[in-house]
Amino acid sequence: MESKLPFITVAMPVRNEERFIAETLNALLTQDYPIDRYEIIVADGQSTDYTRNIVRQIAQSHPQVMLLPNPGLLSGSGRNVGFQNGKGDFFLLVDGHCKIDNNHLLRNVVECFEKSGAQCLGRPQPYIVSGEPNMQRAIALARSSWLGHATDSFIHSAKEGFVSPLSVGCAYKREVFEKIGFVDEAFDACEDLEFNYRVEKAALKTFFSPKIAIYYFPRENISGLSTQLIRYGEGRAKFIFKHPETINLDIFIPLFFLGGVLLGPLFAFISKYFLFVYFAALLLYFSIVSIESLRLSRGDGFRFGLNLIIVFFVIHMTLGLGLIKGGCRIVMTWLFKKAHLRETKKAASG
Repeated sequence: MESKLPFITVAMPVRNEERFIAETLNALLTQDYPIDRYEIIVADGQSTDYTRNIVRQIAQSHPQVMLLPNPGLLSGSGRNVGFQNGKGDFFLLVDGHCKIDNNHLLRNVVECFEKSGAQCLGRPQPYIVSGEPNMQRAIALARSSWLGHATDSFIHSAKEGFVSPLSVGCAYKREVFEKIGFVDEAFDACEDLEFNYRVEKAALKTFFSPKIAIYYFPRENISGLSTQLIRYGEGRAKFIFKHPETINLDIFIPLFFLGGVLLGPLFAFISKYFLFVYFAALLLYFSIVSIESLRLSRGDGFRFGLNLIIVFFVIHMTLGLGLIKGGCRIVMTWLFKKAHLRETKKAASG
């Protein structure tokens, strides 16, 4: 019976999403799911645009929509607002800035949980790719390529089955919070990665299905992409500091790349052979990137292919920059705390 369907809490952390929030909410409100068996908690991080007004207007005629404040502003604290205030049997994360073209999404979430017995669900996160050969399309294609995202990620997979939740976890049974707690709000990026790592560490199963895919809009320009990936690099640095057992070579490849590009020429002062190796390595890198860019830009012209090469280079450089920035911040915080502790002990003994 419909009344026996599990209750679903949709947790939606937002900030300044006036362009997209109405469409996202309407896609959820037209789901083929009983209106008394789900709720949508919009956790607003003090938006300065019309986001809150739009949500309030929609909530007036749809009581399952609730607008709650997110004092922590960031996505991690916004997720916790939904997780801690929701009454769901299942909790589904949905961003305010996405596209849902499936009115069976909530039913599919229930089906996936019930048929798999998993405690967590993972979904693909395909980008909406514009038909125009512009920079946003280049960013979407590059980020979907094996050269533009982690090789162990399932976000562009279409194969259903049990997987690691690290890059794809998006829906959870209530028991998950009882076992591992909530999102670590000390993270201002990669909070989802850290939370899903604890899901995996607790030996909770994750079932991945294209049936619950949600489409995302890529960044519109190089500036937005750079900001996003620097933050992601900072988050990865904090993640490996909290969970050092996760350190592997793949994490440091962007760091090695950045260091090689910037510091490689300095070795020319030692020997001209180092300079030869440096340019040979750059030639190999740009050859690989160019081949992949040509594959992705077939029929779109030389300029679009050049845009793809630029995007790949920015991805690899900014990830490394973010790791350095995050690592420096962690070291400086540690040194500050150590100095403060030393001064405190000195004052107490003197």
